[in-house]
Amino acid sequence: MAFDPEQQQVPTSSAFVEVGKSSGEISSEREPLLTKDNHTPGENYSVLAAIFPFLFPALGGLLYGYEIGATSCATISLQSPSLSGISWYNLSSLDVGLITSGSLYGALVGSAVAFSIADVIGRRKELILAALFFLVGAIATTLSPIYSVLIIGRVTYGVGVGLAMHAAPMYIAETAPSQIRGQLVSLKEFFIVLGMVGGYGIGSLAVNTLSGWRYMYATSVPLAVIMGIGMWWLPASPRWLLLRVIQGKGNVENQKEAAINSLCRLRGPAFADSAAEQVNEILAELSFVGEDKEATFGELFQGKCKKALIIGGGLVLFQQITGQPSVLYYAPSILQTAGFSAAGDATRVSILLGLLKLIMTGVAVVVIDRLGRRPLLLGGVGGMVVSLFLLGSYYIFFSAAPAVAVVALLLYVGCYQLSFGPIGWLMISEIFPLKLRGRGLSLAVLVNFGANALVTFAFSPLKELFGAGILFMGFGVICVLSLLFIYFIVPETKGLTLEEIEAKCL
Repeated sequence: MAFDPEQQQVPTSSAFVEVGKSSGEISSEREPLLTKDNHTPGENYSVLAAIFPFLFPALGGLLYGYEIGATSCATISLQSPSLSGISWYNLSSLDVGLITSGSLYGALVGSAVAFSIADVIGRRKELILAALFFLVGAIATTLSPIYSVLIIGRVTYGVGVGLAMHAAPMYIAETAPSQIRGQLVSLKEFFIVLGMVGGYGIGSLAVNTLSGWRYMYATSVPLAVIMGIGMWWLPASPRWLLLRVIQGKGNVENQKEAAINSLCRLRGPAFADSAAEQVNEILAELSFVGEDKEATFGELFQGKCKKALIIGGGLVLFQQITGQPSVLYYAPSILQTAGFSAAGDATRVSILLGLLKLIMTGVAVVVIDRLGRRPLLLGGVGGMVVSLFLLGSYYIFFSAAPAVAVVALLLYVGCYQLSFGPIGWLMISEIFPLKLRGRGLSLAVLVNFGANALVTFAFSPLKELFGAGILFMGFGVICVLSLLFIYFIVPETKGLTLEEIEAKCL
C-alpha cells in the first residue's frame, strides 16, 4: 500500500524526543546545536529543483492579486446597462462595496479556519484546499445568475485567499534553501503585484465587452486548477513531517524516510548524499528548542511565541495602518490634478502604479538576501515617512504645486514595495517556532486582513472629519512609530536557518 506521510498516526518512540541531549546530566543552560562557529556556510541545492516548490504555492498570491485588479474593472462592467449582460446592473454603492470587499470577508474566515487546521493537515493540503476554494469561488462568480450568488462566490474565493496567504509563505519558507529563502518568499509578493497588474490589464481589455466581468473572473479558473494539481504533486514540508515525528504523531521510520525523500525532491540530486544528515540535524535542533512538546493555545502568548507574535503581528499591523490602501485610493485624483492624460482612466492609472510596484518589488527580491531584512525595512519605511508628510503638506500648504503630490505618491509606492510589501510576509513566515507556526501565522494573517478592513472602512469618515492632509500626516506619525518598532524589536534573520532563527532571535 502506498504510504501517505500526512495520514500516519502511529505513536513514536522516545528516541527522537531526546535528540540533541547529552547522555550525561543535562545542565539548565544548553548551547544551540547550530551556532555561528559550526554552522556550514550553505546548503547544497539545485536552482531548478527549487522552482516548483516556490511556483505552485506562489500561484495563490497571483490569484489574490488578480482578483484585486480584476474586481476594480468588474465593478464598472457590472454597472453598465448595455454591457453588463444582466438585469440587476443598477447596483447601489453598498452593493458595489460588498462585491469589492466580499473576498476580504472570506479571507478573514479563511484565516480563522487556518488557525484550527493548519498544523493538523499540513501546509501542502492546506494549499490544495485553498486551490479548491479558488476554483469553486471563481466558477460561482463567473456563472452568477443573481447578485446573491455573486457575493457567495466572492466570499468563497476569499476563503481561498485567507488559506493561501497563510500556507504559501510557510511552505516556501520551510522548503526553500536558507541562502535564497528571503528571495523566494519575497517573490510571492512579486506574484501578488504581478496578479494585480494582470487583473488590471485583462480587465481593461474586457471592460468594453458584453458580460466582460464574467471573462475577468473566469480567468482565475485555469490558474486555480494548475495550483491544485501542482500542490498535489509536490511533497509535504519536511519540517512539518519531522515536527509530527518528535511530537509522537507519526511513525518514526516512515516519517523520517518521507522527510528525506521530500528534501531530495526539493533540493535536487546534489542533496541526495546529505539529506539524511540534514534530517537528523533538523530533528536535533527541533528537540533542543522544545518542539517535542505539544503546543497549547496559551503558549501563543508566552515565551518565544509571544515575542514572535509581537514581531510578526506588529509588522503586518503597521503594513496596513500606515495608509497603503488610502494612498492608492487617492492616486487617480493626484495624477489628474498634476495634468496626467491617463488620470481620467482609473484602469490605466492603476496599471501605471502596478508596474511601479512590480519593479520595486523586483528590486527588493534581488537585494533582500544580500542587504538583509532590517536595512530594507528601515530605509523603506523612512522613505514612507517622508512621502506621507509631503503628501499631507500638499493638501494643507502646497495645493498649487501638484508635482509635490506626484513625487510623494511615487516615493510612497516605491518605498512600500521595498519594505513592508514583501518583508512583512517574509518575516511572519520565518519568525514563529515550528510547533506554533501554523497558529501563529494564522493570527498574523488575521491581523493583516482585519487591519486592512478597518483602514478601508474608516478612511472615508476620517477624511470627512479631519481632511486628507491631516489624515496623511497622521499616517506619517504612525510610520515613525513603526520605524521605532523595527529598530528596537525586529531582529535580522538573513542567512539563518529556521531553527537558528528560533534559537538565536527569540
